[in-house]
Amino acid sequence: MEEINIRTLVRLYPNLMELPKDIRELFEAAAEARAKAYAPYSNFQVGAALRLASGKIITGSNQENASFPSGLCAERTAVFYAGAQYPTENIIAMAITVKSLNQTVDTPISPCGACRQSLLEYEVKQGQNIPIYFRGETGKIAQVSAVQELLPFAFSGKLL
Repeated sequence: MEEINIRTLVRLYPNLMELPKDIRELFEAAAEARAKAYAPYSNFQVGAALRLASGKIITGSNQENASFPSGLCAERTAVFYAGAQYPTENIIAMAITVKSLNQTVDTPISPCGACRQSLLEYEVKQGQNIPIYFRGETGKIAQVSAVQELLPFAFSGKLL
């Protein structure tokens, strides 16, 4: 038997002011997108913002549906739009923020599994890491240097 120890380095920032200006701008855009979320069932609003290599910021918010599997998360809304409209531009960073209408979320909330898989596809496609920053509505900000850090043993097109 062999054992593998998987480790992920997560950087925690105490507040937004500790982040570089360009990442603070992403969080501002993500918060604006979060306010546009359509979340009448979960009351859990998510906003995502990503910066392309050109400097352009793309945003997305979660869009729910009464047929629950038909909704789409904020992260995939943003990354799919970027892929459709700017297919040759690399994504250089992403910020995600959440807000619950039922309680204050003050802990970092990472992307769901489906979003991790979708984001990883873009990271592999572009051959460059995508740093991901995530937080609740308030509190600390978590950062990983690459999507792959959130998805060890990832499935990719190389396996097909």
